[in-house]
Amino acid sequence: MTGPHDDDPTLVRNQPALTTSDGTIWVVVGAITAIVVGLVMWLMGLLVPAVGWTGLVLVLVLFVAMLVVRFAVRHVRHRLATLAALEGAMVLVGLVVVLVVLVGQARAVG
Repeated sequence: MTGPHDDDPTLVRNQPALTTSDGTIWVVVGAITAIVVGLVMWLMGLLVPAVGWTGLVLVLVLFVAMLVVRFAVRHVRHRLATLAALEGAMVLVGLVVVLVVLVGQARAVG
């Protein structure tokens, strides 16, 4: 079923990064994200080792999953949507770890 906005290029679902890309750009952006978030997780690991190192491992696992999806998933839309979700998950892991460490440090001080 198609609607009047199916070809609207301003809709998120119609963006080239989610419709026509081969996924390489997602892997490049994922690598940059993994480096930046991984560095932050390493620093958080110096404050709260269990939380920081767990976050670092999760970020690395998510990046490896991106590599697997990039080369294993044949359906373009599914591949690109999964890569986008994995990219978002890396950022979310970083945010959660930073918030957990922040709250833990605030409670330790106060």
